Amino acid sequence: MKLRAVDITLAGMFASLMAIGANITSFIVIGGVPITLTTFFCILAGLLLGSRLGAISMIVYALVGLAGAPVFSHFSGGWSAIVSPTFGFILSYIIVAYVVGKIVERKASKTNFVIAALVGLCINYGFGTNWMYFAYQFLASAEEISYKVAWLWMAAPLPKDLILAVFAGTLAPRLYKSINRNTPVIAKKEAS
Repeated sequence: MKLRAVDITLAGMFASLMAIGANITSFIVIGGVPITLTTFFCILAGLLLGSRLGAISMIVYALVGLAGAPVFSHFSGGWSAIVSPTFGFILSYIIVAYVVGKIVERKASKTNFVIAALVGLCINYGFGTNWMYFAYQFLASAEEISYKVAWLWMAAPLPKDLILAVFAGTLAPRLYKSINRNTPVIAKKEAS
């Protein structure tokens, strides 16, 4: 796995966008869930960078936060984030970027970009909400928080995330060719 300077730059840029997106609106909290823009930037990373580089950028974001840099919501960071109920969302970003990138790599049509973005949103919500529920049940011993309540908390950011996922899916095709025009893999796919 050889990374070029442009790949490292793009991965770093999306890791930085994640840090900004995690904190720009994180003062709004519903239940235990801060309202952030990280899902949007995660999906966009997968759409634009592809599966491998998109996942790498999300791994960088997670590792920088776990190392103690205040890049998670509420300017938090460090190993204590692992026991946070919302840490499942941070882990899901890696999976989301990879899956979204794989979908677009198979066929880079305008429809596939939107479909990939919506699939990524489903993965993010499914993985993150289930982690949150189990964290409240087993780590925080908050038995009064039911599975239904965990999903009800996610209803508040859902409209925003749906709109932003569709926006990412419609914006990405316009940016995709300019970001990937010098990539040999893309050039081979377009030639065939």
